[in-house]
Amino acid sequence: MATLCRPAVAVPEHVITQEQTLALARKMHAGHPQRDLVMRLIENTGVLTRHLVQPLDVTLDHPGFETRNQVYEAEAKRRVPDVVRRALAHADVEPGDIDLIVYVSCTGFMMPSLTAWLINTMGFRSDTRQLPIAQLGCAAGGAAINRAHDFITAYPGSNVLIVSCEFCSLLYQPTDIGVGSLLSNGLFGDALSAAVVRGEGGVGMRIERNGSHLVPDTENWISYAVRETGFHFQLDKRVPGTMEMLAPALKTLVAQHSWEVGELDFYIVHAGGPRILDDLCHFLDLGPEMFRFSRATLTERGNIASSVVFDALARLFDEGGMDDGARGLIAGFGPGITAEIGVGRWNAGPGIERELSALTARL
Repeated sequence: MATLCRPAVAVPEHVITQEQTLALARKMHAGHPQRDLVMRLIENTGVLTRHLVQPLDVTLDHPGFETRNQVYEAEAKRRVPDVVRRALAHADVEPGDIDLIVYVSCTGFMMPSLTAWLINTMGFRSDTRQLPIAQLGCAAGGAAINRAHDFITAYPGSNVLIVSCEFCSLLYQPTDIGVGSLLSNGLFGDALSAAVVRGEGGVGMRIERNGSHLVPDTENWISYAVRETGFHFQLDKRVPGTMEMLAPALKTLVAQHSWEVGELDFYIVHAGGPRILDDLCHFLDLGPEMFRFSRATLTERGNIASSVVFDALARLFDEGGMDDGARGLIAGFGPGITAEIGVGRWNAGPGIERELSALTARL
């Protein structure tokens, strides 16, 4: 039994609004032949606010890849411990209870991984296993959950800590003026998150089955070009239409679990943009309210890469969670084009059992 407990989420203190983003686009790309198209695309994202790890004027400067990566490491070490402590508290576990740390990030590079630093500084056991995931982009949140499920299946009763650290603003490249790059400048935000997957006990989503699907011949649709100035994000114009190809994979995995994808009680999915969510509604025959948590993440924080699924799940918890046994799906989408999908039931914990017993006694 692998229960994904309540995530802890944090966003940096520097905020940029959609109005500021559009004003910058008007000023910085006044002569761009497709500026008006870019402006419309940014407006249509529905992203009203995003958070940045550095002030806006610093973000817009490019001091070189080495300096940026130093910022990534310093800010990760400054900000990650807080979400880790809160995630452990949400799951009612201690650092010594963790058997595996999965660290996901596609916006900076460290070797050894931040997992080694966490073990050395936060009281985790020296035999804690480490699994860094760096090249699955936005799909990595779903992949981390699935690998935690696999680990607990192999080692029953163990506990896994997942940490996501995404500073997308450190990928800003002022020389990239393609439509896809300019759109990404108005879409992505910075965030950190952490969550514990418990092998026994816990309250949250009990993962019962997981799977992965790669759409053939789409590996160049979402990618990085690695250059002297760092990671250059590349986005193909066909990406917004990928749900037509991925929705069948969601249906298939749910069907393998003897459920119908349109009859689940909750859905936590990556919010790459509004069309992704709108198309999922269409191809899965669902009402728009079923993706309200992902939509809220997109509106308030933008596309925060692998942290989206944890932010959306935290919003479900904030709403009060689900009834015990409610059926749901969690999925991340990213480069490949890859979908990482998990299905399971809501585990409301022993408190529900006590309440039901008390109610039965009163009756």
